[in-house]
Amino acid sequence: MKKVLLSIFAVLTAFVSADACTNMIVGKNASADGSVMVSYNADSYGLFGNLYHWKAGMHAAGEMRQVFDWDSGRYLGEIPEAPVTYNVVGNMNEHQLCITETTFGGRRECRDKNGIVDYGSLIYITLQRATNAREAIKTMTELVTKYGYASGGESFSICDKNEAWIMELIGKGTSEDGKPTGAVWCAIRIPDDCISGHANQARITTFPQAKKVDKALGCYVPNNDVMYSADLIPFARKMGWFEGNDADFSFRAAYHPLTFSGIRACDGRVWSIFRKFTNNMDDYLGYINGDVNADPMPLYVKPNHKVSLREVKDAMRDHYEGTALDPTKDLAAGPYASPYRAPGFKFTGADGRASFNERVVGCVQSGFALVGQLRSWLPDAVGGILWFNCDDATMITYVPVYCCTYEVPEAFSDKIAGPVEFSMKSAFWMNNMVANMVYPRWSVIYPDLREAQNEMDDFFEADQKNTEALVANKNGDDRAKILNDLTASYTQKFMDRWTKLFELIVVKHNDMVVKGMKDGKFLKSETGLAGRAERPNYYTPEYTEEVKKATGDRYLTPAKK
Repeated sequence: MKKVLLSIFAVLTAFVSADACTNMIVGKNASADGSVMVSYNADSYGLFGNLYHWKAGMHAAGEMRQVFDWDSGRYLGEIPEAPVTYNVVGNMNEHQLCITETTFGGRRECRDKNGIVDYGSLIYITLQRATNAREAIKTMTELVTKYGYASGGESFSICDKNEAWIMELIGKGTSEDGKPTGAVWCAIRIPDDCISGHANQARITTFPQAKKVDKALGCYVPNNDVMYSADLIPFARKMGWFEGNDADFSFRAAYHPLTFSGIRACDGRVWSIFRKFTNNMDDYLGYINGDVNADPMPLYVKPNHKVSLREVKDAMRDHYEGTALDPTKDLAAGPYASPYRAPGFKFTGADGRASFNERVVGCVQSGFALVGQLRSWLPDAVGGILWFNCDDATMITYVPVYCCTYEVPEAFSDKIAGPVEFSMKSAFWMNNMVANMVYPRWSVIYPDLREAQNEMDDFFEADQKNTEALVANKNGDDRAKILNDLTASYTQKFMDRWTKLFELIVVKHNDMVVKGMKDGKFLKSETGLAGRAERPNYYTPEYTEEVKKATGDRYLTPAKK
């Protein structure tokens, strides 16, 4: 199991932890092309982004699998291997099953200190064992029941080529005898014509309930779109977290009650994504500003138009632009109107008061970002695309990785670089080189990155028709070989383009000026020297006025006599 640093527990008493993730879910009838889509920004300072892979296999009886905590790499124990396991690349398997997550933490006493399966291992073990979303829910809940759940509360996006689900799950604490205590959970299918999202705040409230447990599944199944554990409500009552009628039970109220930080820094991201696709999200501004008593957002909404793949990608690059929370409009944005903040989310003002910065969707601490596109009308090998890259979603182009890929491209591997091992051949470090040139001078340099991003996004998306035609009449092995090699080719095309982008930024913006260009080439003098550099005033009027207020007449040019 890969060992990665992804510590993402919400702080309930102060402000949200800096380590957190964001998901968006799109039903097949809500998407422009009929695909189910799910996105994931994997956010954590220190996370080295790379593309994980487990090959398909057959396993003998008695063969065991070691389990390591996805956050720390700590050995948790071992479980029996499944007789058959499927090919998994990143967060998608060969059957177009895609699972992502965000952590909400919840009740601290719910963590099972003796649990063997943590949330990360739960995702990747399940991807190796399940073929669709419903099977994945059954697999995940059986694993934590049998072996114990070693993490805090989690929201999972569980999507296949036909259905999209959100499941929220939390453990039941540590038993005195050391035996697994399992978990309580609720899973809700997102309507096909709707979108949903979650970002480190539990999102499920009330839901339809059943009177009898489905014996085959071992859980309540009130209808085709809802499942929940038999002890979900009884356990909350036992712990003193719920009183009243069962019909009024809310998963969120019992296991992750709303706080100012949970709304402002977590649900705020979902609100900003929803706002791009619906017309009434400003009705929830009172709630988004942290009012725990205001009407909360719904779990899912029906978009006002069919959502495209590109719109999902751009939603994961969001910084609240154009909203009441837009961070580019205040003094902290600096002279270059940056949506990013160096101090992180929490800081103390000069008056000693605790303060915070906006927690945006596209953020510096992302290790990797992906959009899973699941297409039922195509063979699985080509139908399932993991649009993937390492680092901040705002700064990357998403590279198509086919779900049958069996060789990780070198640039996406952990063989040539690591969190403190640099390589120019590493996608993680190439993206970071470019991004860290852009961050300090956002309004000046980001347009150059955006141009390259659009160019690559346009090409990769347009080329899928060629790919589909190329493998249309191929058998399984030949099709997999072609798509595996295409994944490598696309990855190299991105690396070549980003190398040129880095070189362009270094030369064009050297020494904080801007060298002139025409038709993609730098202007030169008649004698072949560099053309005259421009020194435009990129400082925003808002920033300039604040500087004047702070400095008085110090920088004021005297009037001519």
